[in-house]
Amino acid sequence: MSKRILENPFIELQGVTKAFGRTPVLQGLDLAVARSEVACIIGPSGSGKSTVLRCINALTPVDSGRVEVAGIRVDSARLDAQALRKRVGIVFQGYNLFPHRTVLQNVMMAPIQVLGRERSEVEAQARALLAKVRLTGKENAYPGELSGGQQQRVAIARSLCMQPEVMLFDEVTAALDPETVKEVLSVIQEIAAEGMTCVLVTHEMRFAQEAADYVYFMDQGRVVEHGSADALFRAPQDARTRAFLDKVL
Repeated sequence: MSKRILENPFIELQGVTKAFGRTPVLQGLDLAVARSEVACIIGPSGSGKSTVLRCINALTPVDSGRVEVAGIRVDSARLDAQALRKRVGIVFQGYNLFPHRTVLQNVMMAPIQVLGRERSEVEAQARALLAKVRLTGKENAYPGELSGGQQQRVAIARSLCMQPEVMLFDEVTAALDPETVKEVLSVIQEIAAEGMTCVLVTHEMRFAQEAADYVYFMDQGRVVEHGSADALFRAPQDARTRAFLDKVL
C-alpha cells in the first residue's frame, strides 16, 4: 500500500516498527495527518491501532522508524516527553480520574501543577470546558457519582484544559452503553469542528464515516488501506478492508 504524501504533515510516522518481546505489533507503518484534520484508525482487535497512538505521544518508544508531531521528533533520544505531552493530549478508554478529587479539581490539576498556570485563570477555563462537555452543575461531584459517559467527558475536558494542539482518542466509547456513546461522540465532533487536530482509534464505524476526514484501516501491524472516509467506506479496494467492513457495518 503506497503511503500518503502530505506537503506539510502535522503528524507523520515513517517506517515505524514496534515489538513487545518476540511479538511484532507495528511492522513498517506509515501514517500522516494534516493540521486540523480528523483521522480515524480502524481495524480488528490486535492490529496495533492503540500502539500507534501511544507512539505518537511517546508513551511507547518505537523500535525503529521516524515519528514527528508538530515539528517535534518523537523518536529522538533527546525528546523532552513532558514538552510533547503539553501539546498532545490523549484520552483513554479508562477515564483515569482521581476518585478523591472533585470533577473541577480533576480538570484543574495538570495545568496548575505541570504548566504552572494561575489558579484563577485555570478555574475559569475548566468551568468553561465543563460547560462545553455539558457537565455544568457537576463541578463539585466526585467521579464515583458520575456515569461512565460523564466520567469520559470529564477526562476529555481535563485533556483540553492543557490546551493541546493534538487530541488522541483511544477507544473512548468502548466501555459505554449506546446512549452515552452518543454523548461522548457528539463532544468529540464539536471539538473537531473547532479545528482541533484529532486522531481516533474507534470501533464506531458510523462516527468514522460522519466525522473523519481521513481513515486508515490497519491489520497485523500494517496500514492495509487508507483514504477519505467517503472513498474508503463506499468503495474499499483491499479484500481485507471489505471483509472487515462487511462484518462491522
